[in-house]
Amino acid sequence: MKQWIFSLLAVLLCSGLQAQKITIKTGIEVLKDQHFECLKGKRVGLITNPTGVDNTMHSTIDILYNAPEVNLVALYGPEHGVRGDVHAGDHVSDLKDATTGLPVYSLYGKTRKATPDMLKEIDVLVYDIQDIGCRSFTYISTMGLAMEAAAENGKEFIVLDRPNPLGGLKIEGNLTEDDCTSFVSQFKIPYLYGLTCGELALMLNGERMLKGGVQCQLHVVKMKGWKRKMDYTQTGLQWVPSSPHIPHAHSAFFYPVSGILGELGYVSIGVGYTIPFQMFAAPWMNAHHLATKLNTLELPGVIFRPIYLKPFYSVGKGEQLQGVQVHLTDIQKAPLAEIQFRLMEAVAELWPERAVFDHADKGRFNMFDKVSGSKQIRTRFSQNNRWADISDYWYKDVESFRQLSKKYYLYK
Repeated sequence: MKQWIFSLLAVLLCSGLQAQKITIKTGIEVLKDQHFECLKGKRVGLITNPTGVDNTMHSTIDILYNAPEVNLVALYGPEHGVRGDVHAGDHVSDLKDATTGLPVYSLYGKTRKATPDMLKEIDVLVYDIQDIGCRSFTYISTMGLAMEAAAENGKEFIVLDRPNPLGGLKIEGNLTEDDCTSFVSQFKIPYLYGLTCGELALMLNGERMLKGGVQCQLHVVKMKGWKRKMDYTQTGLQWVPSSPHIPHAHSAFFYPVSGILGELGYVSIGVGYTIPFQMFAAPWMNAHHLATKLNTLELPGVIFRPIYLKPFYSVGKGEQLQGVQVHLTDIQKAPLAEIQFRLMEAVAELWPERAVFDHADKGRFNMFDKVSGSKQIRTRFSQNNRWADISDYWYKDVESFRQLSKKYYLYK
């Protein structure tokens, strides 16, 4: 009897640790429910990575490869590769997939846009990657360039839709300007754009935002059950790291908090420590003074806590640093990207000799501008090191983009 009771208690305890119930079906789940109807009789190419999984964590690669209705003939790898085994920024090579034996073509190597030769054996390109809702994360650039290639080569393009981890309401940042267009800001969209990858694909196509105004034959396999107000933690879905430094769903919340400043390598933003993108620290900072200064701003949904650490690698490796950890209490209210500029302003006030653009490596300014989407952000801010000098510019395109993007909403 005692053993039975202990077993029951163990089950009850374990049940409390289980993940919350999955409330949505992603595009791959819906595609399975539809018995792969849109792929029947076609030679299929798949653009994916480890985030392409169904609700039971089976790879979209294996699902399509093993489905009798589907003729999967080629794979295409974005940054980090199809199986996620390539470091950030490293070129991805063409190879054969060890599990399926299928050819894998790199979209992050010698070319970032599929060539006619890469597409000659397929009829349709399928895209299934979990994005993080931020313009500078390169997967949406891969998607857009693949759409261009599909249009130019007469191939159909299908997006298996997935949630925007930040939800579908948060929009921040100016539109990308012509002189800052790059693989980290490929399209004229805000820094945080408030769309799923499927909705974004519809916008890129519908507004002729692809190169030359081309349009592809586009089909989006919609999710079921996802609502715009949902962040990723509310979906019940398991999170697969979308890159080495986005290990958890909440990592996507923090990427825009520090990612722009992080391009300068000026302070540690937690890459190389256990909380990537969640902090700011340097050997010359005073953690208490900085936290106090930032908390007086009373930014909605944000609390700053003093932190002391020694990074394992990257900026500040092996040094004793101090600074602040950013705690988000409400991601929908928090002005995510603004936080790093407020930090930069506080640094200039507390340690004037350490003002960011006077002290950082000027060789990295170009990348800062590309990720910001405009040179105006850096040039205007650097004059007085004040957020007030760029705030109107940073938010100037938000409402017009919100109105435009509503045309492409697939979810309420």
